[in-house]
Order: sequence, then structure tokens, then C-alpha cells
Amino acid sequence: MRVGLFVTCVNDTLYPRTGQAVVTLLERLGVRVDFPMAQSCCGQPLFNTGYRRDTEPLMRRHAMAFRDYDYVVTPSGSCAAMVRDNYPRIAARAAAEGRDEGLSEAAASTVPKTYELTEFLVDVLGVTDVGAYFPYPVTYHPTCHGLRLLGLADRPRRLLERVEGLELRELAGAEECCGFGGTFAVKNPAVSAAMGADKARAITTTGADAVCAVDNSCLMHIGGILAHQGSTVRPLHIAEILAGRKDDAR
Repeated sequence: MRVGLFVTCVNDTLYPRTGQAVVTLLERLGVRVDFPMAQSCCGQPLFNTGYRRDTEPLMRRHAMAFRDYDYVVTPSGSCAAMVRDNYPRIAARAAAEGRDEGLSEAAASTVPKTYELTEFLVDVLGVTDVGAYFPYPVTYHPTCHGLRLLGLADRPRRLLERVEGLELRELAGAEECCGFGGTFAVKNPAVSAAMGADKARAITTTGADAVCAVDNSCLMHIGGILAHQGSTVRPLHIAEILAGRKDDAR
């Protein structure tokens, strides 16, 4: 099994430890992981902002970068959703306009083998106990793309529940958006900040030491608001929790 790590722009630029954690975790489970250097942005910011045609070259580049892999695994629900939900839309629209230019092939080659990390662990590898250790109370925020477009359901929770030492605390209003929404936070800052403040207060109320999610973009938004509120709760990607071992704590 050859797996290509689609690390995403946010993680590559701001959260490289998340990508490292994915590699550590998958290799511990016997998976060969490569990092294709040709990868770049999947095009989500352009697509969501309305620059649909400008997304097409990025889609073709993405398909080329990952063409030789059995699976493409990403620690990002939103980027996985971009590939799985929007690449077929882009290809269909281009085909309808008579200018497919390889987009249908790009979608067909990438969509079936693209997985968000937790669904790859549960659905492909068939594991929920990954041998992780994290002796702290944690609350989980299900991000919008993971929850609504990917249908991750309880996969992340099932993995967290099997982490030795971890106490999973319930989050009130867990399924409510944190307010980030990519460019939504830029175009509607007041609404975004208000939504984030509600989410941050709910997280602090749990008494957890950390809040985790499958998207660092949401955690960046939540973490900034938590820090502004003076909270000591740490935002932490689920990959970094699952990659932890008891030996690391010694």
C-alpha cells in the first residue's frame, strides 16, 4: 500500500507538526507514506471565493502529484471535501462548456482514493485503537466539512475513546459552526468572531485541557479566540493526539 500525504497549505505553512504526526502514526501502523513534492494548494480558497476557472490548473496539478499512489490521506476535513465534493463539480461544469481539458480524468483519479485521516484509519485500516497515549481531558469539535460533507460521524470520537489516559468531555453545541469558514471570516469578521466566541466559551466550560478537531484552520480560529479570552485550553489536531505514545511522556 502506497500512501501519499496531502499535507495542505495551512499545515505546511503553519502547523508542520501535524503532518509529522500523520507520518509517525501511519508508519507505526505499518503504512508506507510518501510526501510528493509536486503538491500545492488544492484550490479551495479560490473555489470558495468564486474564482472557479482559476481553480482548474490546481486541480490538474493535484491529480498529477498524487497519480501514483493507492491512497491520498490528508489531515484536513475541508481539503478532503474540496477534492471529493467539488472536483467532480468543476469537471462537470467544464465538460458542459466543452473544455474538459483533462479535468474529468483528474477528478476520476483522485476522488475515489482521497481520505481524511480518521476515515482512513477506521474505514481502510480498520483500526480504532492506534496505541496512543494522552493523559489529559479533551473535548472534540466536529468541523463543518468533516461533519456535513464527508460524513465523518463518530469516527474521530471512536479513535479518541481508545486513547489511553484520555478523558473525552462532551461539548455543548458541538455541531455548531465555529465561525471560521475560510474567507467567511474575512468577509464577515464580526459574525465570525461572535460565533467563535460562543464556541470558545462552550469549550472552556468543559474544563478540558485541550480541544481537538480534524482541521487546523478551525483550530486556528478557535485557538485565537481562546487566547484572547485568557483561556489555557490548547487547540490540538487529532493527529497529534493519536501519534502520542507513553514512551514520549517519559
